[in-house]
Amino acid sequence: MANVIKLRKGLDIKLKGKAALTRIAVKNAAEYALVPEDFIGLTPKVVVREGDKVKAGDALFVNKKFPEVKFASPVSGTVTAVVRGDRRKLLCVKVAPDAKQEFRDFGVKDPAKLDGNTVVQALLEAGLFGYINQLPYAVSTTPDVMPKAVFVSAFRDMPLAADFSVELEGNDKAFQAGLTALSKVARTYLGICPAQAGGPLGSMKDVEINIFDGPCPAGNVGVQVNHIDPVNKGEVVWTVDPTTVIFIGRLFVEGKVRLDRVIALAGSEVNDPCYAEVVVGQQLRPLLEDRLKGKEHVRLISGNPLTGRRCSLEDYVGAHASEITAIPEGDNCDEMLGWIMPRFKEFSANRSYFSWLSGKNKEYVLDARVKGGERHMIMSGEYDSVLPMDIYAEYLIKAIIVGDIDKMEQLGIYEVAPEDFALAEFVDSSKLELQRIVREGLDLLRKENA
Repeated sequence: MANVIKLRKGLDIKLKGKAALTRIAVKNAAEYALVPEDFIGLTPKVVVREGDKVKAGDALFVNKKFPEVKFASPVSGTVTAVVRGDRRKLLCVKVAPDAKQEFRDFGVKDPAKLDGNTVVQALLEAGLFGYINQLPYAVSTTPDVMPKAVFVSAFRDMPLAADFSVELEGNDKAFQAGLTALSKVARTYLGICPAQAGGPLGSMKDVEINIFDGPCPAGNVGVQVNHIDPVNKGEVVWTVDPTTVIFIGRLFVEGKVRLDRVIALAGSEVNDPCYAEVVVGQQLRPLLEDRLKGKEHVRLISGNPLTGRRCSLEDYVGAHASEITAIPEGDNCDEMLGWIMPRFKEFSANRSYFSWLSGKNKEYVLDARVKGGERHMIMSGEYDSVLPMDIYAEYLIKAIIVGDIDKMEQLGIYEVAPEDFALAEFVDSSKLELQRIVREGLDLLRKENA
């Protein structure tokens, strides 16, 4: 029987433009690219050259420190470009797809009959191991340390986030196979919401199912780790995106790397928001160009508005992005009296506007403006009100800002990821870039402990 964990802290932000439960099939793109920036903490080393022929599943680049960690091509075709930036930083590897796709055969295996080492070796060989993240440090994991537990959150509750239940349709068998494979490595926990308990997610085997009942960010895997099996110094847990579980399951069920997935095209600047069947690395232009309401004053985001990365039509579907969102940029707004005006259409977390009288189900159109400048940090409990974790968030942020490693460790930095502070950043009256600060703190700690 599933455990029910009720959370009270948090904040649900309802935005206009949530994807309707309809799917569109997107025609194949003329170009695909795998972007190392999607894999946090990775130092890539290219193993192909321009003009090379690759199959889907062949490695395009590897982790320089752990060459056995490969990153597979999403399609078969010809390598057209190895794009580098400043100081020869690898930006992406581009592949022109074949008319008929070829897949490298890794052999069909029954994960129920495998041990943990065999599962890990299969993932390394197929170029899927790097899709798994870890705590501490919230980075792409490495094979030198095995986890004490594996966490999968199939519950997405960030604003405009894609509903994983849509992607699960037709992929139940692969998802179960992926969970079974991960359970061979370490004890595996699956987090779901109450609405998912009665569906196929509530009956998955080989995992411990936990139902998280509460406002956003109850779906954050870091929040779930904190409530089930917190990370102490010297320990490692794997955090696996549910789509990655499907990729892993396909490897064992079909014997090949197939990186097609379903993402949400959402946001108030998208015409007819819906779900789209795409492949990792697919260019965004043919996906979105005809669906945007306008070409100017629009913020495109790879991911959701709180944790996603700014992108453009020339970018590609990210390895972990479950949605592409479009919201107003806000750079063309000219408001009389600014924030001091009493408003009915603007969202406020602390009832600064009269819009709270409209009830909790009202949907808003928010733009990308910060609406204020950075100022001194106020110890008012703002962060703690939306962060359902057993840490002192404001004190942790202060320790990171001053670079006090001992304080960071004492205050629980090993348990957090930048996305856990997304809501705190949203409500922060000091306008601090909390996710960037946490990322810098984690990188500092990782460097010191290397």
